[in-house]
Amino acid sequence: MLPVLTPAEMAEVDRAAPEPFEVLVRRAAGAVERAALGLLGGAYGRRVVVVAGPGHNGDDGRLAADLLARRGVRVRVVDVGDGPRALPAADLVIDAAFGTGFRGTFDAPDTDGAPVLAVDIPSGLDGLTGAASGRPARAAATVTFAALKPGLLLGDGPQHAGEVLIADIGLDVGRATTFLVDDADVLAWVPQRRADDHKWRHAVWVVGGSPGMLGAPTMSTTAAFRAGAGYVRLSVPGVDRLDAPLESVVVEVPAAGWDTPVVDEAHRFRALAVGPGLGRSPGAAASVRAVLAAVDVPVVLDGDALWSLGTDAPVILGARSAPTVLTPHDGEYERLVGAPPGVDRVASARDLSRSTGAVVLLKGPTTVVADPDGTAYLVRSGDARLATAGTGDVLTGVVAAFLACGATPARAAAAAAHLHGRAASCCPARGAVAADVAAALPDAWSALTAGRPEQP
Repeated sequence: MLPVLTPAEMAEVDRAAPEPFEVLVRRAAGAVERAALGLLGGAYGRRVVVVAGPGHNGDDGRLAADLLARRGVRVRVVDVGDGPRALPAADLVIDAAFGTGFRGTFDAPDTDGAPVLAVDIPSGLDGLTGAASGRPARAAATVTFAALKPGLLLGDGPQHAGEVLIADIGLDVGRATTFLVDDADVLAWVPQRRADDHKWRHAVWVVGGSPGMLGAPTMSTTAAFRAGAGYVRLSVPGVDRLDAPLESVVVEVPAAGWDTPVVDEAHRFRALAVGPGLGRSPGAAASVRAVLAAVDVPVVLDGDALWSLGTDAPVILGARSAPTVLTPHDGEYERLVGAPPGVDRVASARDLSRSTGAVVLLKGPTTVVADPDGTAYLVRSGDARLATAGTGDVLTGVVAAFLACGATPARAAAAAAHLHGRAASCCPARGAVAADVAAALPDAWSALTAGRPEQP
């Protein structure tokens, strides 16, 4: 995991540093110098313009300018207070105007096509939310210090930050509670199968679907298998014949009162996935609530099951002893809370998690997973290929499979979101559908384990 610190948290880390401020500035400037030389491909004959502001970012930029000049780079420092509209010709522009604490509006000067290296964060981005104020530059790279900042990962941040380089300048970030998930985390969090395993040790029951909405639970079922479930039961209330995956076991449950058979047999399963395509009838909502009140196994709630909870979610879920994972997109979040997520999406996910006692997987270009203990995980592996119907149903199946395999709820959700994005990246750039993402899950897992032998 890569630590992510808010501007306020980073300020606390700075204040607690054992080294003098001047030492930290020298280390930061050295990191900027190295990143600049990497982008320039050398020093000889290169021209660099540093846009320097009045604060610590400007200090880093000015000292980096001195270091580059000693290496033979022709450097010119431009004070952002002079308000230049255009910059002198250069091979690289270093944006050291404003850092994560900036408030206001910033219009980056014209670089005439020169690439930009941002210091800590592109000037004009909110360090907490990633919201752009004005017209920040689109950096080729950003060198940030000690830890990632939320503004580099959320909102407009990824469009403006370019490649993000984390420079270790000797600060202690061990108290971080927000993390960016990477490939190694998925492998560490999802237990491998044991030599004596059998299918029921990783059993998932998918309950969802309704007339005209049979594809959603089918997608979840396929994904659960592809993500490692050993046995998947599929039940569509009131439907006994459907085009289900060949490996699944279709068990009929009644259209009305389907909660009764589910409650009776839920103890045989390691996880339930409830909601994809379920419909929004009063009977369906009542059955969802009855299942949550009675079953003592982890449950993943998606789609119409979230709609069934509404703003009663804290009361309904607060009474559960077993874990619950909620997987809302923004509209479903609003249904649960009464208002859409705020600009600080990490805080929004944490608030819902805290109020319900459930793990919250808030979907988006950067997915946020919040644990009731306050830990948050950010996932950036996905892209626009996931913006198509049914991919959320695939994600639900993966979360359920990872729960069934023994991952803790928050890590199961975060690992599932990461693998889901990796699977999408295995698909064609255009025309990929949810079924392609589900089919790509084994290849995505194999890519994670490349070079690491798996247990049979």
